[in-house]
Amino acid sequence: MNKAEKAEVVARVAEKLKDATGLYLVNFQGIKVEEVNELRREFRKANVEYRVVKNTLAKLAIDRVNRFDKAKDYLVGMTGLAISKEDPVVPARIIKKFREKYNKLDLKACYIENSFFDGSKLEELASLPSKPEIIAGIIGGIQAPIAGVIGAINGVMRDLVGVLDAYIKKQESN
Repeated sequence: MNKAEKAEVVARVAEKLKDATGLYLVNFQGIKVEEVNELRREFRKANVEYRVVKNTLAKLAIDRVNRFDKAKDYLVGMTGLAISKEDPVVPARIIKKFREKYNKLDLKACYIENSFFDGSKLEELASLPSKPEIIAGIIGGIQAPIAGVIGAINGVMRDLVGVLDAYIKKQESN
């Protein structure tokens, strides 16, 4: 790889990292080609970019975006980068699922938004709710009191109608 090609790789990785909400560094040693292809398919379905680049080029890309500095310490050996721009928790779930299936693919470290986690936190990270689930919970929490008020108003209206109906029937019988 010549200097121009290296610069292009650094620029592409830096561009992906610039808007990333999640960055996962995984050790892919011992994984077969078919397994890597399956992993890539799972990442692609979830709109997660998975790349393998030389560690020195990844460090240069991290320096360029001036984010994810602690990740540079984990760029040793065989390292794959999973970069998420949408939901930063999805890669953790995919990595966990893949690890359970093949007993391969170790999480070295990751960033979720601007928070750093080492690889020992995979279980906790994979169990976090996704962004849409959090949003749905917030909306549900906001709607619950409104639904209660509407139910109370409907109850009062129903009672009022019942009282008026009883009054009208009483007047008609007199």
